[in-house]
Amino acid sequence: MEITKIFGSNVFNATVMKERLPKKVFEEVIHVMVHGGQLSMEVADVVANEMKDWAVEHGATHYTHWFQPLTGTTAEKHDSFITAPRRGKTLLQLSGKQLIMGESDASSFPSGGLRATHYARGYTAWDITSPAFLKEGSTGPVLCIPTSFVSYTGEALDQKTPLLRSMQALNTQALRIVRLFGNLEATKVNVAVGPEQEYFLVDREKYLKRRDLIYTGRTLFGAPAPKGQELDDQYFGSIRERIGAYMKDLNVELWKLGITSTTQHNEVAPSQHEMAPIYETANIAVDHNQLTMETMKRVAYNHGMVCLLHEKPYAGVNGSGKHNNWSLSTDNGVNLVDPGDSPNDNLQFLLVLACMMKAIDDHADLLRASAANAGNDHRLGANEAPPAIISIFLGSQLEDVVNQIVDHGAAATCLHGGKLDTGVDTLPVLNKDATDRNRTSPFAFTGNKFEFRMVGSSDSVAMPNTILNTIVAEAFCEAADVLENAEDFESDCKSLIAKLMKEHVRIIFNGNGYSEKWVKEAEKRGLPNLKSMVSAIPCLTSEKSVNMFEKFSVFSRTELEARSEVLYETYAKVVNIEAQTMLHMASKHYIPTVISYTTELAASISTVQDACPEADVSTQKELLMSASSLLAQARSAQLHLQTVSAKVNAMQNVEEMANAIHDEVVPAMKALRAPIDALELIVDKSIWPVPTYGDLMFEV
Repeated sequence: MEITKIFGSNVFNATVMKERLPKKVFEEVIHVMVHGGQLSMEVADVVANEMKDWAVEHGATHYTHWFQPLTGTTAEKHDSFITAPRRGKTLLQLSGKQLIMGESDASSFPSGGLRATHYARGYTAWDITSPAFLKEGSTGPVLCIPTSFVSYTGEALDQKTPLLRSMQALNTQALRIVRLFGNLEATKVNVAVGPEQEYFLVDREKYLKRRDLIYTGRTLFGAPAPKGQELDDQYFGSIRERIGAYMKDLNVELWKLGITSTTQHNEVAPSQHEMAPIYETANIAVDHNQLTMETMKRVAYNHGMVCLLHEKPYAGVNGSGKHNNWSLSTDNGVNLVDPGDSPNDNLQFLLVLACMMKAIDDHADLLRASAANAGNDHRLGANEAPPAIISIFLGSQLEDVVNQIVDHGAAATCLHGGKLDTGVDTLPVLNKDATDRNRTSPFAFTGNKFEFRMVGSSDSVAMPNTILNTIVAEAFCEAADVLENAEDFESDCKSLIAKLMKEHVRIIFNGNGYSEKWVKEAEKRGLPNLKSMVSAIPCLTSEKSVNMFEKFSVFSRTELEARSEVLYETYAKVVNIEAQTMLHMASKHYIPTVISYTTELAASISTVQDACPEADVSTQKELLMSASSLLAQARSAQLHLQTVSAKVNAMQNVEEMANAIHDEVVPAMKALRAPIDALELIVDKSIWPVPTYGDLMFEV
């Protein structure tokens, strides 16, 4: 198998277009991809026809406008290339108009009230910057055309449209910054993103015996297995044969789609693993991450497994996230977040860093909200992922530079890494980095990029990058407004850097983000601690947020209000499904099983005592009392959860409902889980109705 022959074989990329399109058509397409603008319909017709011919040659019979609605997944409606028969003969066709624009029922997707049921029209628009691709499946290869999705009145109903707007805004403001430093050659500043992806694998037969996994993607009940991740022997451990076969096939499928899957390894928890790609332009990275999640699930099915992307499939072991690596580079090769060998003398980098500090500090709540979902509520702050408090880790080198600037207005020196000698003659002397890494930081500088580590494993990375791009664009804009009118640029730039760093140094924290001390310290610093999804949502529609997003044309007030509504509704629906699943499992699986167990145990006690009155049955009686007591607790908790759920579901206001679910239903769910998990450790495993944690995590 040659990777170079496989890679991108299912992608209608620039190389394929150059081979198939007339030179002038190809040049116009590339110009629009790089600089923006509109293709003429004549050119669009040529591109569409060649795209169709290429797809048909690869076995495709259908095409689709592939888009990303506010469901968190992707959407597609397949149309064949067949035209109406003429004189008994049919032709295959894809016109420029069909390529550029499609129509979908916008009222059937989450819209937050932007689309009423009787006003259904929505449009999909071709994203020329993200290449079309063939998605293989049971229907055969389908030509997928990445598109945005907007309503009839122009509001964004998807993840891609705001992302593209934010990239455009950041490009405009970042170019102003690089121009200040004399870079007149750059015509564009690209946002590069590399989202790592964590996931769990579970045997499909066992999965199908767990209604909670089927309906919610996580286990709602389950006592800890005797062994978890205590020994740290899973992390980077030898990959089991079945998992290795899955990873091999996964890589091939991803490479066909042009996804640069490079890293694969076991993660911390049993049956947990990770895949990481190379950086790409932000919107392509987002598209590819959505495809990665879809492909992971499809390939797992082929191997008799199920891929779990929930942030917390199992209690008591690490959950899954995706580290969103983010950087900025000009099209003439300058990385704006590369400090160089002497960051204290790198004025452009220091200005960018100061703007980053301002952006993250001013909009910490927005960044937290961008990673908010019901699953992530179980993960953030659980000593396995970053805390819910946003802070920036810079490392000792840059922290020292910042402190010098804050204290003295300038940095005269900077720390250097030096050498690391292991003390073994046959091992090389290593070049030691100037700083260590911090796995507890939600927003960490890692050499020449920033790593936003809060994003949940099931989430699209579109919203986190949309918000990150916009808040940085705002900081760049404000800095450029000041410095473009500077009389003494270098002096004024240094003064602005010092001012920004002094005002926002509170956002820098290099210590242990898991400690209680940090929680108290963050509160003293005035940093927000938004512990749940519902507490994070309101910041989307604050006046500060609305003003910023409207200024840079990323979101309108109406779009923000709609997204807020969608998030509340999604949270309410997700947790309600979990609650109803718990009630179903308790009444249909667990309580009947425990009743059978206690009945059999009671009969056993009577039988033993009848046969031998002198026999000691204290152990059986103790087990019977314990099981009966826990059974009563479970039944009481079940009835309470039923009552609370019914009350909350009768509410009409979706925000009030979401908050009530968080405050009342979630605690009631925990109360139901506790006695049933305890019963699992008492009841005979041979009659326990579902696979246990040990079965799920260690028998894959």
